[in-house]
Amino acid sequence: MTMQTRDLPVSFAPVQENTRLLRDAFGRFATGVTVVTAPSQDGPVGITANSFSSVSLDPPLVLWAPDKGSRRFQYFEAAEHYAIHVLSHEQAALCEGFARNAHAFEALDFDLNAQGVPLISNCLARFECARFAAYEGGDHLIVLGRVEKAEMRDGDALTFFAGKLGQVPLRAEN
Repeated sequence: MTMQTRDLPVSFAPVQENTRLLRDAFGRFATGVTVVTAPSQDGPVGITANSFSSVSLDPPLVLWAPDKGSRRFQYFEAAEHYAIHVLSHEQAALCEGFARNAHAFEALDFDLNAQGVPLISNCLARFECARFAAYEGGDHLIVLGRVEKAEMRDGDALTFFAGKLGQVPLRAEN
């Protein structure tokens, strides 16, 4: 089965044989792009993720969902502290670097917080989190984090839509 044309939608019941279609349908929801970082026994690690959402203001909670099939899953499943970095459009290369390599810190400006979590500079927002809870979520783990510290700045957002990176400008041009 092929993807829809502009005028003709494709309807389907999600089954094992058509996971590509379901993935494509999920991709129709435009998201921001994050890099989640954590300390590990192998040094600082990071992973690109678009499965991020705010959850609660009181207490301050966010969630993200690492893929259990990822080679990096072991690091994030065990992480008691981590940081979620919301990327600006200028950070597309950083996004791609962490999509390929858990240790893509070589050319980055970053610090470590008191818990040893790598903190990447110049992101649109950063949430330093302590693990609050985790729940089974099929082939992903749903991780809730309590935000212990946050930072933000102005800028244009890096987006992910239909398998491609894009940009949402802060202000519309006149």
